[in-house]
Amino acid sequence: MTEPTHAHRPAGRPVALVTGVGRTVGIGAGIAERLAASGWDVAFTYWRAYDTRMPWGAEEDAADRVTATLAGRGAATVAVEADLTDPGAPARVFDEVGRRLGGVTALVMCHAESVDSGLLDTTVESFDRHFAVNARASWLLVREYGLRYAGGHGAGRIVALTSDHTAGNLPYGASKGALDRITLAAARELAHLGVTANVINPGPVDTGWMDDGLREQLAGQTPLGRLGTPRDTAHLVDFLCSPEGQWVNGQLLMSNGGLV
Repeated sequence: MTEPTHAHRPAGRPVALVTGVGRTVGIGAGIAERLAASGWDVAFTYWRAYDTRMPWGAEEDAADRVTATLAGRGAATVAVEADLTDPGAPARVFDEVGRRLGGVTALVMCHAESVDSGLLDTTVESFDRHFAVNARASWLLVREYGLRYAGGHGAGRIVALTSDHTAGNLPYGASKGALDRITLAAARELAHLGVTANVINPGPVDTGWMDDGLREQLAGQTPLGRLGTPRDTAHLVDFLCSPEGQWVNGQLLMSNGGLV
């Protein structure tokens, strides 16, 4: 894949870093494409080993396909494979993105560790891995962003995707709760940079992990009678990252179709 350096990318496009873009059907890929269409250059991370151990399996050419889609939208792009259980990974990601594309204006965190288990059967290893990816890595990404941000006052954006799923999914839900607090803290602690920070709960979005029964059940619990799509979330992220979205700050937004 051809990845332009900072010196050769088109002028005038801000840079967005979208984490967790491992599959072309995922929310992260939908967000990356929407931002590219809106005039952003887009860097994204993925971690093939996570998808390999999940029921849907790895999409081996996903990074190349996402890159081609973004390029078709006019974006310069770079894909970085990153194991976010490694505390050193966020700094290396920002180093690579900065070298290839320049400074990051918008950080959109879609990465997640999500393996179902409850209060009684969660292992310490699983609990620690969920917090390493969903909470610690998110904090370290926000920290690197804040330390390096050099954009205009009022232009910076942080957006994180969360979930309110807790029962039967203890380590995921608990670590996402920590992610919420980390992100919302950034709205205050990075105020001197003019950076906004918001969290989105996208509700039930079927990206291949639901069975037919769950699809029917969740669709029936929304007034519109359908599940969410990556595009639904992408449009909200696009708005929050736009100049028009600047006044929305420090919020946990429920973008779930009115899910009961």
